[in-house]
Amino acid sequence: MISQSTIDQVFDTSRVEEVIGDFVQLKKAGSNFKGLSPFSDERSPSFMVSPVKQIWKDFSTGKGGTAVSFLMEHEHFTYPEAIKYLAKKYNIEIEETVQSDEQKEAANERESLYLVSEFASTYFQKILHKTDQGKSIGLSYFKERGFTEDTIKKFDLGYSLDEWQAFTDEALKQGYNIDYLEKTGLTIVKESKRFDRFKGRVMFPIKSMSGRVLGFGGRILITDKKAAKYVNSPESDIYHKSKVLYGIYHAKQSIAKEDNCYLVEGYTDVIQFHQTGIKNVVSSSGTALTSEQIRLINRLTKNITVLFDGDAAGMRASLRGIDLILEQGMNVKVCTFPEGEDPDSFSKNNTLEELTLYLNENAKDFIQFKASILFEDSKNDPIKKAETVRDIVNSISKIPDRIKKEIYIQECARIMDISEEVLFSTLAQINKKEFQEENKKHKNEQKAFDVIKHQQPVKKVDVQYVLERKIIEVLLLYGNKTEDFEDLVLKENDKGDLILEPVIHQTKVFEKVFLDLQDDEMEFSNEQFKTLYYTIIDTLNQNTEFDLKSFINSVDSETSNQITTILMEDERYMLDDWNRMNIFPKEKIENVAQLVSETILSLRCFLIDQKVKEFQQETLQNKIDTNRNILEEVKDYSSLKMLLSRKLNRVL
Repeated sequence: MISQSTIDQVFDTSRVEEVIGDFVQLKKAGSNFKGLSPFSDERSPSFMVSPVKQIWKDFSTGKGGTAVSFLMEHEHFTYPEAIKYLAKKYNIEIEETVQSDEQKEAANERESLYLVSEFASTYFQKILHKTDQGKSIGLSYFKERGFTEDTIKKFDLGYSLDEWQAFTDEALKQGYNIDYLEKTGLTIVKESKRFDRFKGRVMFPIKSMSGRVLGFGGRILITDKKAAKYVNSPESDIYHKSKVLYGIYHAKQSIAKEDNCYLVEGYTDVIQFHQTGIKNVVSSSGTALTSEQIRLINRLTKNITVLFDGDAAGMRASLRGIDLILEQGMNVKVCTFPEGEDPDSFSKNNTLEELTLYLNENAKDFIQFKASILFEDSKNDPIKKAETVRDIVNSISKIPDRIKKEIYIQECARIMDISEEVLFSTLAQINKKEFQEENKKHKNEQKAFDVIKHQQPVKKVDVQYVLERKIIEVLLLYGNKTEDFEDLVLKENDKGDLILEPVIHQTKVFEKVFLDLQDDEMEFSNEQFKTLYYTIIDTLNQNTEFDLKSFINSVDSETSNQITTILMEDERYMLDDWNRMNIFPKEKIENVAQLVSETILSLRCFLIDQKVKEFQQETLQNKIDTNRNILEEVKDYSSLKMLLSRKLNRVL
């Protein structure tokens, strides 16, 4: 187990905006940051991070919490894994007790698959650098490709011995379960026989965005017509090739910083680009590009530049991937290399300055690229030209933004020398079904609105819920703060009238709230708020130094999410770009004593109203003699409410 001192140090050191910034492109929004939700497919930001409160909230899914909970949600880490990840990120030494055999057995299967994969990666690296076969075959190959020692180590490249079960034997010797070796695909099991899947191959570990080893790609170095040149790990609980991009772990920060992602085809393309100095590059690992992979990039940037080699046939086959990118609302450019060159060879033979200049000068907008590729085949054939135009318009139809669609139609008309009217007509034909469905949906929504408008009452605001929620928020943010409060003492003046006389005293916010609610015998009507209220009061009462981040980390995930929702609800407006429209929302109230007094007084007034309504109902049901007593009660409560209202008006 990880020692408490290490956990405390991790909590104290980690910054939620830095941790999440490694996975999501965040943009400044006032004192907060906003970005696209990493948990849903969206085009408008609904994800908010608060550096002040050290929490995050995803309004599209309702999830929220701290840096630790984000890693647990996004990377599916266990709690100890999240702590270890943060400790590694912030160079914190982990104090850990040795796990017993029982604890090892208790680890879930998913974690076991990760452990096996991590072991395999370390093993293959050791074979590459420490054995004669590894150095003479594997290391020699990498150096022939032009990779330096630093690059080889950075990408954890390795080698699997050209022996049937060298890896499997070593893994079993180290205590790893054969079931997990088989499930990760590292070992092939056939009846009583066991074989190493990657026998005699150089190894490329495939990592998640957080750096965990998910699987491997292995390249054979001998000419064997029966053996595939590249072999990837099979699908498993931790490796889904359609959801993984090779190099994303090393590229994520650069992609967000440069606001662009270069997309290549192979492992060596990625590695050679990195070595040359361009780090915002990833690969689909030789598989067809998927929407899940595109969404992974979309969290970091809206811009993708697809890099192709000079193989025209390969380029045509990859055009489908461009349509998928457009569907995600992203901006696409395409860059091709001279015939006989690919990203690997071109970056190897050019300096960073030369490579950067080439990419900048030769990256074309997707429509220019697609038109140039398809136009070559159809320029002398009217029928093929018509098909080419329809193909390009079909790509434009994938774009969700209507303004972009129109601009691209105009550009297509210019390039293909055809009228815009014809292209818009073609676009309408392609989207006819979609337009009909949208129109039908719009009409249904309008009908639904009309029904609601005329038949259903407007939902009333639950005032007590709002005020109880505000009390929880006040306690979380300012509970341990000492303030000067103006209390009202109810007295009778010389004329016998009730008056409220102000008295100033200094106390902590949580004590003020607790005593006022206790004096008035006010109870929370919402059971969740009630439980949370007493938990916060108890914690504040026992700890002179209340730390919000530590408190959120100390409660269960459900309570943590509830706290995050309460604290971040008022930050919703920051998701909209109000400043662009010259609308500048006011900051939250800074006078804590005023906020506390106003909230409690408002709750008192509300409860008095409720009490008066109860008396009025009782009056209708009781006899006249009893009614006189009730009316006296109502009169007293009404007088008290009038005095409280005056106080509220002065506060406001």
